[in-house]
Amino acid sequence: MGVGDPVGMPMAHVLASGMGGIRAAGDLVARMQLHRKMRISEAKAFVAGKLGVGVSDLSDEVVMRELREELDIGVVTAMPGAARGLAAKARIGRLLGVEIASVETLRKKLNAEL
Repeated sequence: MGVGDPVGMPMAHVLASGMGGIRAAGDLVARMQLHRKMRISEAKAFVAGKLGVGVSDLSDEVVMRELREELDIGVVTAMPGAARGLAAKARIGRLLGVEIASVETLRKKLNAEL
């Protein structure tokens, strides 16, 4: 029984943390690499385009903090009223045009209960 690429997830984590993870845009770039199988340069260009910033801004913690707050897609430190967890993931999915499994699972569960 295979387990997939044993280096796939650790590599994504290395790349995401290398760009600052959620402190900057590393989590968004890594998500596009995994969802759309993009190379890092392609994923950076895609995310920068969606965010309306330059590729170099993706690793700037100050620029990205302000943008993440404005778009309400999650920040490292808790802010009253700001999206976090699945709410932030749902906004990220909508922004990047990807389906996030945990968000879809919750959405289906909520629809079934209504």
